Amino acid sequence: QVQVVESGGGLVQAGGSLRLSCAASGSIFSINAMRWYRQAPGKERELVAPIRSVGSAYHVDSVKGRFTISRDGAKNTVYLQMNSLEPEDAAVYYCHVVVAVVVGRYANYWGQGTQVTVSS
Repeated sequence: QVQVVESGGGLVQAGGSLRLSCAASGSIFSINAMRWYRQAPGKERELVAPIRSVGSAYHVDSVKGRFTISRDGAKNTVYLQMNSLEPEDAAVYYCHVVVAVVVGRYANYWGQGTQVTVSS
């Protein structure tokens, strides 16, 4: 079994910063990819930023230049540094992890989400 736990959400004023963390633990052979998603009230969950095991990262246009995804492979942890936050960034942020449980066999896991609230 694999556990995925996010932390770091909270309330911040527009223009402020937050750093989200997501740690995966349990029966992990290796991690293929780690991704941040977000879901605002009344909206669908959307991809924010993925990062693969070899370190290549991507950020969607709406957060490019403001958010940065990074990972610590030794700790099976991914971070999302969020700067210049805007009210439109308010959402529940979810961590998604693609885990190789054995060689060639993958499984997907989600965290419980962490709330980010941005006041204008």
